[in-house]
Amino acid sequence: MNIQRYNTLAIAIFCSLGASAMAQSMSKADYKLGKDRISTEYKTAKAACGSMSGNAKDICVVEAKGKEKVERAELEVSYAPSVKTRYEVRIANAESTYSTAKEKCDDLAGNPKDVCVKEAKAAQVIAKADAKVQMKTTDANAKANEKSSEARTEAATENMSTAKDASRDKMDAQYKVAKEKCDAMSGAANDTCVAQAKARYKK
Repeated sequence: MNIQRYNTLAIAIFCSLGASAMAQSMSKADYKLGKDRISTEYKTAKAACGSMSGNAKDICVVEAKGKEKVERAELEVSYAPSVKTRYEVRIANAESTYSTAKEKCDDLAGNPKDVCVKEAKAAQVIAKADAKVQMKTTDANAKANEKSSEARTEAATENMSTAKDASRDKMDAQYKVAKEKCDAMSGAANDTCVAQAKARYKK
């Protein structure tokens, strides 16, 4: 997995919000039914993992748990739509995708496994950073629309600061992946690889 692939993975996390994230508020009764349905589906999915063994079973269980977590977050959006609940869906997707990807890394060993884990973590960091930027930008813009032009200027400044922080977090995550790949090399090749990674990610 390269940088482009885990950037794509991070984008895919956002695209998996589901129709329920955009639905109208639901009744309390429908909300309870939704929770019961998700719980039942999780138990069924987890039980199906029982016929597997080894890492395949572990992956199956993690995927089932991740799906449950995402669906519960989406249910909250349907029940109480807000900037925060939509943010929680994105975070649930990021964590679910990371847990599954990390579990799949257990099929590898040595440096390839280390790189796999770092790439999975990088994708999670990127997805969470983007989710935070979107949440804070949406919230700041909404508040600014209710206030003066001065407030809108302050909101724009805050948005720029949040985006800068997110960009730094992404660069750090990508640098860790690049540096981990260097560990497969030795001597001058390793030194050159590390130097290039530092230069690319401004370390």
